[in-house]
Amino acid sequence: MPKDMPAMTTDIFSRRESEARSYCRSIPAVFSSARGSIMTSEDGRDYIDFLAGCSSLNYGHNDPDMKAALIEHISADGIAHGLDLHTTTKARFLEAFERHILAPRGMDHRVMFTGPTGANAVEAAMKIARKSTGRTNIIAFTNGFHGVTMGALAATGNSYHRGGAGMDTQGITRMPYDGFAEGVDGAALLDQMLSDASGGIDAPAAIMLETIQGEGGLNAASGEFVRKIAEIAKKHGALLIIDDIQAGCGRAGTFFSFEEMGVVPDLVPMAKSIAGFGLPLALVLVRPEHDVFGPAEHNGTFRGNTHAFVTARVAIEKFWADDSFKTELAEKAKLIESRLGELVTMIPGAYLKGRGLMRGVDVGSGELAGKICARAYEKGLIIETSGSEDQVVKVLAALTTPVEIFQKGFDILMESAREILETTHIAAE
Repeated sequence: MPKDMPAMTTDIFSRRESEARSYCRSIPAVFSSARGSIMTSEDGRDYIDFLAGCSSLNYGHNDPDMKAALIEHISADGIAHGLDLHTTTKARFLEAFERHILAPRGMDHRVMFTGPTGANAVEAAMKIARKSTGRTNIIAFTNGFHGVTMGALAATGNSYHRGGAGMDTQGITRMPYDGFAEGVDGAALLDQMLSDASGGIDAPAAIMLETIQGEGGLNAASGEFVRKIAEIAKKHGALLIIDDIQAGCGRAGTFFSFEEMGVVPDLVPMAKSIAGFGLPLALVLVRPEHDVFGPAEHNGTFRGNTHAFVTARVAIEKFWADDSFKTELAEKAKLIESRLGELVTMIPGAYLKGRGLMRGVDVGSGELAGKICARAYEKGLIIETSGSEDQVVKVLAALTTPVEIFQKGFDILMESAREILETTHIAAE
């Protein structure tokens, strides 16, 4: 901040910003700059960022190569807004995406640019499935989170968010996710109900799931479960939608969260880190035979973000042109698992959740998880909770976080947990 500028206060936010604001309530600092995995507040204090824009900043804040490319584009009067017109920046992004992402994975999907949010991508995927199949029902799962616009909200399980709709949400049949109910095979139950003429479930247009439920508490589906769901979808004439908005772009350890499970979805909504730089961009990958929309049938003024095309291309070429980044992620995933294991040993009944670099610990209580995260914030670590009762301490650090910063962040987390546990008289037996 320039020396002649007065320090900001939070008064303007409480006075003028809507009550719908959320993250800033538990993280009230006024931030002025960020680089890599460090955010700096206007008073000059550094914070280690284990939230990373809720997985929108998988490559960290202000990656220097993406920043340089964006500055060059803007300085050269590159297109700033192009609706869905052809542009050189869009072409270069699509070529990079085809070469480094789709082709190596044997995917022939078309790329549909939607409005710039993940919820819009989900809405588009649901509409495509319904138009392509002529059916209306979509199967979604317990604890799933797909967005808060009306169609996506219907598929979202969280009652708090569903309560914000102000009216009934429709068009969804909800089934138990992998491991939701002890002793219940959710995939087998779904197949049996769809196969029975009196099962009571209308033939679905699609079955939609996250392989790792980010907001639902880091519930991770097994490869076996996902393969069964894919088989059930094919058997019953439904499209398979895998929502990779939060779990994609390397968060699960591979570019797509499903790519080592032996399935290829019909539709893949993506957003968050697809832009690589925290810029708004969302898309749906669509198998060619389901690319059924007519011109502008699903549209929006900001479908495709030209500035985001610039940074997204750099992200793909920098991190996904070979397997070196994937190898690095595997090592960091081990580190995260090991350090979170320390937290598990501190708290009776706590257990590790998630997969890859999308991990956390269920500490059994939203109150306890909130206190641990609040103390960590006081000590300079930004970390949040998730789950049906906010009971999971959730790590979503940038994938590019250096090991030494990871270690420092986890040291803060463990110290915070110990202090909270001492004051609440909770300790491992």
